[in-house]
Amino acid sequence: MATSRLDTPPTEDGPPPRSAVSPPPMKQEAVRAEQLRIAKRRATGLLVAMTVAYMVLLLFTDDAGIWAYLRAATEGSMVGGLADWFAVTAIFRHPLGLPIPHTAVIPARKEQFGETLGAFVQQNFLSPEVLAERVRSARIGERAADWLSEPGNAESAAGHAADLVVAVADVIKDEDVHRVVESELDRVVKAIPAAPLAGRALRMMTDQGRHEELLDALLRGLQRYLDDNRQSMRDRFGQQSPRWLPGAVEERIFERLYDGVGNLLREANNDPNHEVRAQFTEWLRSLIERLEASPELEERGDDLKRELLTHPELRRWTASLWTETKARLRAQADDRDSELRRRLADAVCAAGTRLREDAALRAKLDELAESAARYVAEHFHDEIAGLVSGTIARWDAEQTSTRLELLLGRDLQFIRINGTVVGGLAGLAIHAVATGLG
Repeated sequence: MATSRLDTPPTEDGPPPRSAVSPPPMKQEAVRAEQLRIAKRRATGLLVAMTVAYMVLLLFTDDAGIWAYLRAATEGSMVGGLADWFAVTAIFRHPLGLPIPHTAVIPARKEQFGETLGAFVQQNFLSPEVLAERVRSARIGERAADWLSEPGNAESAAGHAADLVVAVADVIKDEDVHRVVESELDRVVKAIPAAPLAGRALRMMTDQGRHEELLDALLRGLQRYLDDNRQSMRDRFGQQSPRWLPGAVEERIFERLYDGVGNLLREANNDPNHEVRAQFTEWLRSLIERLEASPELEERGDDLKRELLTHPELRRWTASLWTETKARLRAQADDRDSELRRRLADAVCAAGTRLREDAALRAKLDELAESAARYVAEHFHDEIAGLVSGTIARWDAEQTSTRLELLLGRDLQFIRINGTVVGGLAGLAIHAVATGLG
């Protein structure tokens, strides 16, 4: 994980300087470091060997014959090895710690290096033609069809999709969802003309004769209530009747009333042309007309809606909707055999099968992918190049140099070895030419 190396607080003169961060970790960093150490030892060991050989030849031989050739070869090897050591070291740091101009190139020119790399990526990898050709050769439609049509892949995609839904639900604040649900419910309920809508519903029911079924249910219910509560009604009648009324008379009056109401309900229930039915139909039609045209009933309907919307129980119910929905989504996502995941897997697999069987659909998918790649290349290539240069510019200079040396240094040490060898051959050749001309 990238960690900040500088944590400078803001100043009165302006915002703080941008903090340097460590480059991302490198794969097999320890292995690369060991390989670099071995390569450095080899290159340095060869240079030391040539230096020792030159000193031995200088001290113990004369400048004639084969010794002169060997001295020239070892001298050239020293010069070539030292020159390449200086060149390789100067890329990453100051040689021997001396601030020699044009050394420590990467730490000093990290920003320019990032801009150059970003421009290189932009011009050579993010052109519309390169991206389009790459996408075209990938055969995205065919590969997607083969992958999605496999049941195992479909189940995996369904699991990821379910987890994504749960993650999105967790990110959304519950308060925001409750507010949206309440606002939408208020808007929908307030937009409903309660009284006229009720009138139209009753009119449709009446026109289809369904009000007769309602009346039948009411009559049967009343008759059943009378049968089940005869004694309780008799007791209440006795409590409400005058004290001076004799019990036999009281009983007779109750029986006449009870039987009269019961007979009326049975007659109305059995006779489709009974007067009660006609009166009920007439009353219902009158109510329909008043619901559709009466401002008073419309206002009362609006009052009922306002009372409903402000009722605490309704608010608690709307608040519980989102909580219950999230809990169900999480439970469905966690269960591999849940209905949600099965349906998602079936949908993914069906989409893959159709894509595999429909050549025109595959061609359309390839065309869309190519168009998307061209659009990204044409509209966002500067942003992507800026991402490369900006990311490198934020890296710590010393750590960037160290990471690049781990990445490239092993190969650069072979340049030192080659320089030592080539320098020796060049010194030998120069001495031979000078001897021949002399």
